[in-house]
Amino acid sequence: MSSKDQHEYRQLLAMREYGIPLERIFVEKLSGKDIKRPVLQSLMNKIQKGDTVVVESISFFARNTKDLLNLVEKLTKKGVEFISLKEHIDTTTPTGRFTLTIFAAVAELERKHILQRQAEGITAAKARGVCFGRPIKKPLENFAEVVRQWERGSISFDKTLEQTMFKQATFYNRLREMRSNKKN
Repeated sequence: MSSKDQHEYRQLLAMREYGIPLERIFVEKLSGKDIKRPVLQSLMNKIQKGDTVVVESISFFARNTKDLLNLVEKLTKKGVEFISLKEHIDTTTPTGRFTLTIFAAVAELERKHILQRQAEGITAAKARGVCFGRPIKKPLENFAEVVRQWERGSISFDKTLEQTMFKQATFYNRLREMRSNKKN
């Protein structure tokens, strides 16, 4: 499976239609871009000769050619078949293995194009002055006075956070900035 915002219903339905019992289905919530996924590792440890690994799509199994081919090679060495329903790939045949290699290369190319377009879009947006991330929370006008009261012990740290409307880390960041600006 893939990211948290994707629902596994479609993949589960495909597995059930293929005849795989629910207790034999491994559901991965992490992205297929990394092979160090707990559910994938569990699957790779549990499979044995004669088993068949069935995926709804190769992109849920691995996102780059090298990882996909390495995983399929490990399956092959264990005597395990690999089938991708969406791409109609069955590695028990030479044509299926060839097709797998082509699909994996295309999937990797597509992912790299997406990442490249994303990076280009971010660069263009930054050039237009678009800011990314959470906006920096600026201190209130009376921030220095509240800090002085806290440093003198007139108010508690909790009261200081309440008055500045900062969380602890933000408070210390703004305090550090204020002290740094005083030195300059």
